[in-house]
Amino acid sequence: MTRRRRRTPWAAIAIAVAALALGIATTGLMAAAGAFHRTAPAAWRAQNARCAAPAAKGSAVDVTVWDMGRMMRGPNRPVPDDRRPGRYGMGMMRLVARPTTVPAGKVTVRVVNEGTLTHEVIVMPLAAGRAAGERAPGADGRVSETGSLGEASRTCGSGAGDGIAPGAAAWTTVTLRPGRYELLCNVPGHYAAGMYTELDVTR
Repeated sequence: MTRRRRRTPWAAIAIAVAALALGIATTGLMAAAGAFHRTAPAAWRAQNARCAAPAAKGSAVDVTVWDMGRMMRGPNRPVPDDRRPGRYGMGMMRLVARPTTVPAGKVTVRVVNEGTLTHEVIVMPLAAGRAAGERAPGADGRVSETGSLGEASRTCGSGAGDGIAPGAAAWTTVTLRPGRYELLCNVPGHYAAGMYTELDVTR
């Protein structure tokens, strides 16, 4: 009997720790798979959509930017100031482009912000042998924009602005030669949190 009494608290603790770890792992997998993202877009757009991108000039690349918003911060933490450097969560932001391959020429990058934070999309060339996500952020949480070919960061408009507000769209039209490009969000901390993808341009 004595042995059982001594083991019971340790067994209970072990079960509680295992359950907590399983819950965290499940939440992470669901976030990575876009489970939270898929439950919200239709309702979010119906409630919050402020504008829509125009018809594309040339090929169209539709980009969705998204973050886990309040789930990333916890219930009692304030909305972060997007101007401060640093990571938001553990890669719990997404930037998804469709299609990921287009022919050379005029390309309109149309962005919809389905997150709760301000985002943007910058079009950057990718050097040979480099992959999307390999740029090194500076002390301000941003990567260098040297060589940028275009930017969609104006709420309900084309070109550069102050960021795409939640529920809104932005767009930019660029002329791209055959090669590899990176689409990224350069709001401080967002690139390091996973907001980038590759775009391939063919002949």
